[in-house]
Amino acid sequence: MALPRGAAMSGRGLYRPCVGVLLLNAQGLAFIGRRRAKGAHDQTRPPYLWQMPQGGIDEGETPYEAALRELHEETNVSSVALLGEAPDWLCYDLPRNSNNRWSGKYVGQIQRWFALRFTGDESEIDIHAPGHGAHKPEFDAWRWETLS
Repeated sequence: MALPRGAAMSGRGLYRPCVGVLLLNAQGLAFIGRRRAKGAHDQTRPPYLWQMPQGGIDEGETPYEAALRELHEETNVSSVALLGEAPDWLCYDLPRNSNNRWSGKYVGQIQRWFALRFTGDESEIDIHAPGHGAHKPEFDAWRWETLS
């Protein structure tokens, strides 16, 4: 699998390389977290507050390494088994009128998604102090949800 060099380019500009994680429990339910408000300028509205763990790929990191790191940073989860990987990169544009958190550097994101089986106990999940407090919480609630 080839990682886009830096950020992928389109006719509109650069896309931020990142990963997404579909974390499934033993019953086949998917982990979703409710995003914490990022201040008065956060324009995210229900029902778009709920999402799967995701984040950027650091320099020198493979997409799979980034997926494991992001999952741990956001949920504290490290007990997983790889189920699969999307065969292609998925790309999307940010709305032109959005409050672009990257100050216009990127016009959207290009993502690689991974499906992981959660093999641990639910007590491992800690969205309030992930990494035993080493990482800033990104979610304020979580649940297992059916995929439909």
